[in-house]
Amino acid sequence: MVAERDWGQFHTPENLAKSIVIEASELLECFQWGAEVDHGRVQGELADVLTYCYLMADRLGVDADRIVLAKLEETRSKYPVEKSRGRSTKYDQL
Repeated sequence: MVAERDWGQFHTPENLAKSIVIEASELLECFQWGAEVDHGRVQGELADVLTYCYLMADRLGVDADRIVLAKLEETRSKYPVEKSRGRSTKYDQL
């Protein structure tokens, strides 16, 4: 879709980062006034956030799956199950 419309020229890392934040704000807005949400709207906003994240990964030449899995491994080591299960305490305070 981006190539068909020649939008790649606008997809600098800076513009994509801005777009991620803007779309994440729109996702957050879905929850602004309580827990009752329009699931269709939430899905649409989440799709927008994910789309811009994938576009950013592509622009930076990184494999999105690989960096997510690497980050999960890092987080697992910071939050061992035996210390963190059922707790929201930050890793340096466990």
